[in-house]
Amino acid sequence: MAYGLLLLRIVLAPSIAAHGAQKLFGWFGGGGLKGTAGFFGAGGLGFRQPLAMATLAALGEFAGGVLLALGLLTPLGAVGVVGVMTVAILTVHLKKGFFVTKGGYEYNLLLLAGAAALAATGPGRFSLDRAFGWDDNLSGVWWGVGVLAVGILGGAAVVAAFRRPAAAE
Repeated sequence: MAYGLLLLRIVLAPSIAAHGAQKLFGWFGGGGLKGTAGFFGAGGLGFRQPLAMATLAALGEFAGGVLLALGLLTPLGAVGVVGVMTVAILTVHLKKGFFVTKGGYEYNLLLLAGAAALAATGPGRFSLDRAFGWDDNLSGVWWGVGVLAVGILGGAAVVAAFRRPAAAE
């Protein structure tokens, strides 16, 4: 099991962190905070305070991905990822259906589920949570349920509170 969790962490988490780095730093062909804020603003997703929303999304992905990759404070990293993926699904992908080939939410759902699964199972033997002796206290089914609840409800609350109604059409 430890090797499977390590494989999941070293593939899933850096992929998430790289998306955050695109938004945060403009790395890997991303737009940086300015470009991401433009997409989050009136011309794209229709969020009020687009720079703040872009920063939250970038940090959720980047910091969440880094924490999951290291196996450090795993539920915290997972809740950041679940929250950002919830916002992405609700604002961009849900209306396009399931399959990613049509712009659907398939990919985002897999990232969300992988992050929540890591919170439920724990990061495994090869993690900083284990090195610090925290893994038994920071994993289990209720951590997974909690991460899903906080991430999904938090993401939905962000969309409800900060997105202009006209942009939702």
